[in-house]
Amino acid sequence: MQRITNASLKQLNSFGLDSTAKELVLFENEEEIISYLDKYELDKYLILGGGSNLLFLNDFDGVVLKNNCTGISILDQDNASVIVESKAGEEWDNLVRFCVDNEFYGIENLGLIPGSVGAAPVQNIGAYGVELKDVFHSLIGYDLINKVKKEFHFDECNFGYRESIFKNELKQKILITSVRLKLQKERLFKLNYRAIQDELGNLNKDELTIKDVYKTIKNIRESKLPEVSKLGNAGSFFKNPEIDPEQFSQLKSKFHGLVAFPVDGGNYKVPASWLIEQCGFKGKKVGNVGCYEKQSLVIVNYGNATGEELFNFSKTIQETVFEKFNIMLTPEVNIIQ
Repeated sequence: MQRITNASLKQLNSFGLDSTAKELVLFENEEEIISYLDKYELDKYLILGGGSNLLFLNDFDGVVLKNNCTGISILDQDNASVIVESKAGEEWDNLVRFCVDNEFYGIENLGLIPGSVGAAPVQNIGAYGVELKDVFHSLIGYDLINKVKKEFHFDECNFGYRESIFKNELKQKILITSVRLKLQKERLFKLNYRAIQDELGNLNKDELTIKDVYKTIKNIRESKLPEVSKLGNAGSFFKNPEIDPEQFSQLKSKFHGLVAFPVDGGNYKVPASWLIEQCGFKGKKVGNVGCYEKQSLVIVNYGNATGEELFNFSKTIQETVFEKFNIMLTPEVNIIQ
């Protein structure tokens, strides 16, 4: 375990913001986590995963807890399925590649999503027609309030679109230590997403391997998203909003090019990227921040931006989209005051 006072968080957040924490605690195993949390009463603290989905507005006047425990193992299996367990500090894409290499089907569409395994259920990460909840089995975490180890199963997690109980009712109350996924051994792909179809082209879908699908996802993400090492970003900044049939009809009559997809319950999901692009933000740069030229949903730090600059730019996008479409975009990124 390492304890660092006045610690720089610049290398621990994907926006590359030069924020400082009063103290940073790095855990290398679960015993260190339990020992530390049993010993100390924390007033202000932040559980930090991969740092890929948050925006620091200022320095953090508290303790940052970072779980660096790694390791992937097979917990149980039969002829049809397998339960894979990963420590929370493992990089998410390491887990995806482990499953791809072993031909465990279910998360190949989630390749290259930045962040840690422990952060994945908090956000219920998703991409290209797949969400974490589709393969989630259970997780183990440490309850920081009652100071006990707890297990959470699917029906206890309240998963929704980029939502979970760990992002709402239990926000910053559970330090996740390991995550278990139930994956299939039978070849089963989700390829209906338009970007996947475009990338696959005329390839014979019946002959695709899981490595082919992972490579396809990798190509798509690399072609549309900037490298964090070159342009600080948190991936998609906003959620795709849902609108009811009446609002969809009204907007469709006014904006004939409106893009929307029906979802459960009769509502429509509108790509936030389309809304932002229609407002002229794609590729737009203001000072040190802007929208990425290849994907308007990605707000980037062009160098030396502050958290306040990034936040103000995101507010301008929200206000402009609302004024034009009467739709309020909701940040997918966590704002840390």
